[in-house]
Amino acid sequence: MKRVFAKEFDWKRSGTTDKAVWQTAVDIVDAVRDGKDAALRGLIAKLDGVADATREEFALRVPESRMRAAWEALDPSVQEALAAAADRIRRFHELQVPSDIVMDGADGERLGMTWRSLRRVGVYAPGGRAAYPSTVLMNIIPAQVAGVREIALASPAQRDTGFPHESVLAAAYLTGVKEVYRMGGAHAIAAFAYGTETIPAVDKVVGPGNAYVAMAKRAVMGDVGIDSVAGPSEVFIVADETADVDYVAADMLAQAEHDVEAGAVCVTTSRAIAEGLPDAIETQLASLPTAAVARESIAKWGAIVVADSLDEAIDVVNRAAPEHVELLCEDPDAALAKVQYAGAAFLGPFTPEPVGDYYAGTNHVLPTYGSARFSSGLGVGDFVKRMTYVKYDRDTLMKHANHIERLAHAEGFAAHAGSVHIRVVKEGN
Repeated sequence: MKRVFAKEFDWKRSGTTDKAVWQTAVDIVDAVRDGKDAALRGLIAKLDGVADATREEFALRVPESRMRAAWEALDPSVQEALAAAADRIRRFHELQVPSDIVMDGADGERLGMTWRSLRRVGVYAPGGRAAYPSTVLMNIIPAQVAGVREIALASPAQRDTGFPHESVLAAAYLTGVKEVYRMGGAHAIAAFAYGTETIPAVDKVVGPGNAYVAMAKRAVMGDVGIDSVAGPSEVFIVADETADVDYVAADMLAQAEHDVEAGAVCVTTSRAIAEGLPDAIETQLASLPTAAVARESIAKWGAIVVADSLDEAIDVVNRAAPEHVELLCEDPDAALAKVQYAGAAFLGPFTPEPVGDYYAGTNHVLPTYGSARFSSGLGVGDFVKRMTYVKYDRDTLMKHANHIERLAHAEGFAAHAGSVHIRVVKEGN
């Protein structure tokens, strides 16, 4: 883990540029677009390791009874936690539903903006090295709140069962989504984007995945909407003299255990934190079941950044625009006012980032790779589109006609001007 001064720190992460990954993803997308069900089944057999997928009787869609059984088999305490989290996520996202606007002009015109939910959305839930029922909730519930009528879920089939991970199926059952497919990777993204004989195409694909999923989303973007091209998880922890070094270490490891490419950075104004953090991390690693992954992540992407002031520390955050920022400082509310670019902020010593991952109710699908400079986390707004409308009556058009015609002629569009002028002539003005 490197240690640098704030002025020297340069956090540069970008989406995968591995040409082999990109080309493989494109080839898979093309195969499914052209070969549909047959190609999809072959890829499930080859890449997901489910040999039965090529058999005629292999149903791509998961029976609802299987989802119900997965939910019923879940530990009751986990059922309770998932249900409580789902309720909190739903209540927070219901506050995000946008309102229509109407403006009545002085000349009798009416201008408005109204919202329409997407018709059909495909949600991808990872299920390779790990399964994330929380991600199922975070992607499906905002779409439901937005009013999306058709929501389909895809998650890789497990080699031993031939179905998605039981926890993913249980979470899907909790949300009430009935259309679930046992497919993963780039081929699932392609099936959603272009449709097959079995799977209707969607309007938008959302949800995280590995590098092949990310590149497949990039490949289909434009033919279908996507949420983002997501990268590894990352956290920046701003810590002043009031911070507890053990809390900082624990929160860095909470990100580092995600993936060897995950990033965990402490930006501190405290010499004691900077000097004590490596030992605190090492102590906690000794008993961490995911230590191998976390250790490699910390070695590769971990950093201690020493800042002269809290303002300088927050400037580091704003330059990096990380997915998560924790503000472990004396006045986190005041610090938040200065944070311009971050996917989500967690305020104070008792708001570690995992409360947002699982339970608080905010969404954990957030911008990575510095894209918090220009994009936001997943929410209801990702599942609706806005449509404007205009209504003129005769008198309003007559009042505005001259200006409209002049502007049209200025741009060289005589027919534009003519569509207004013919009405002026016919109406006798």
